[in-house]
Amino acid sequence: MTTLHVNGRAHELDVPADATLADVLRGSLGLYGVRVSCSEGECGSCTVLVDGKPVTACLMLAAQAEGAEITTIEGLAENGTLHPIQEAFIEEQGFQCGFCTPGFILGAKAFLDEHPVPTEEETALAMSGSICRCGSYPYIVQAVLSASRKLSGEPARTAS
Repeated sequence: MTTLHVNGRAHELDVPADATLADVLRGSLGLYGVRVSCSEGECGSCTVLVDGKPVTACLMLAAQAEGAEITTIEGLAENGTLHPIQEAFIEEQGFQCGFCTPGFILGAKAFLDEHPVPTEEETALAMSGSICRCGSYPYIVQAVLSASRKLSGEPARTAS
């Protein structure tokens, strides 16, 4: 048995030794916000937070996450209220088809936790680890900067 702590709840699961975290989150727990696109850790669509750090769930074995706190897009909202990053993505239209959006939002959460008031350049670089096939990058960057302002109460810095 493997115990995974996902979105604040413990789940005891009997998973094969070769099961990826993405497969277990989607297949066993029904968390379909974990998107699998490339299955090679290149696109970022399957990004989840493990102990607050972004990981590509398609490359991590479920057993490797045992004992860690896993956060998926479904666990970011609290009591039916969207997280400020989720709100900012909606307000700034930081998506088109939405397939990559959960990975971008969770990547943005980890980034803003470490860099609460980033520049546009820092934000673009941080978001470059994920792929948006629709090309919504300018809107994604603006959504992260908007989320920064929402979370910190400060205006975004300009590049120096």
